[in-house]
Amino acid sequence: MPGCGSAAAGGRGPAAERVFAYGAAAGLVADRLLGDPRRGHPVAAFGRAAGAVERVLWRDHRGWGALHTAVCAGGAVAVAALAARGVRGVRGVREVRGVRGVRETGGARDLWGVRDVRVARGATAAAPASLASPRALAPVALTAAATWAVVGGTSLGREARAIGGALAAGDLGLARQRLPHLCGRDPQALNGGQIARAVVESVAENTSDAVVGALVWGAVAGVPGLVGFRAVNTLDAMVGHLSPRHRRFGWASARLDDLAGWPGARLTAALAVVAGGDQRGALRALRADAHRHPSPNAGPVEAAFAGALGVRLGGTLAYAGRVEHRPVLNGEGRPVEVSDIERAVRLSGRVSALALVTCVAGRFGYGALRRAAERRTTSAGKGHGA
Repeated sequence: MPGCGSAAAGGRGPAAERVFAYGAAAGLVADRLLGDPRRGHPVAAFGRAAGAVERVLWRDHRGWGALHTAVCAGGAVAVAALAARGVRGVRGVREVRGVRGVRETGGARDLWGVRDVRVARGATAAAPASLASPRALAPVALTAAATWAVVGGTSLGREARAIGGALAAGDLGLARQRLPHLCGRDPQALNGGQIARAVVESVAENTSDAVVGALVWGAVAGVPGLVGFRAVNTLDAMVGHLSPRHRRFGWASARLDDLAGWPGARLTAALAVVAGGDQRGALRALRADAHRHPSPNAGPVEAAFAGALGVRLGGTLAYAGRVEHRPVLNGEGRPVEVSDIERAVRLSGRVSALALVTCVAGRFGYGALRRAAERRTTSAGKGHGA
């Protein structure tokens, strides 16, 4: 009824949902146009800080590793939360342009730093502060900057295509030289076909780690979610492996990364099924082979990509002199060819775009359900009060 409004007006979604929608879309566009900065990348700065903390805290013990994870990831989330708090643009009591008699009465702030507007009793209508104002645009700009900093879809595609171009030109030496930019395998132990397979597997896994997972946590927890996910993923890359130094110290980072990556990996696999060229093959490989992979998150993603592309992934791998024999994913597929690198990059792009749409829709849907529940609670309270 008039005078009992929420933060929505004129058919527009609430401010927090629009902040994520506009900010995440702008951040992905910036990544597409600019890629990663060559100098001063925030993730690189975080990595240097985490390395410094490791030098102070390192002990061959899981507890010290857990402390390292808490300090580094927790510190990154805290900085992001403070930044979000600092750009809150909707506060105080003021009249909204074009809607007379509307006053803000406060309300809870969410993790986006956006105040949930409530309308004073007796107001004639409800409307949010315009996102066109500089102060209201600040949360969108921060979300866009955070998204651009934490996603890496463009750099992923560039590296994959560079290796694919070297292989197509018959320059195996250059392909081996560039492979460490994309994954941690021993390039000297790989031939051309094995390098192509490694690239496709890395594109699949990093679609989840470098794009989709970040968007999922951004939709859930705003800028702190975006930054926190990238911090956890970076820590896993730094210490979450089975080297003698990090077998125990990196345990906490690896387990936290498994937990944080779980929803993004499942969404990535599902979207690969939808966006791939062979939906039945992707679904079949996902169901049959995902659980056979030693990684709980790489398994679904790589299996879905393998089925969608009609290729066979997995098998024997070499990491710094250590050989692993992994299960084959989509055993019915053919061996990976150089041309499949481009197909994998294009599939990754489609999955990333669909992930943005899905996460924005999920954010709006959750907000609508929450407000509906609040209205029912308020109506029930008024009924009891009467």
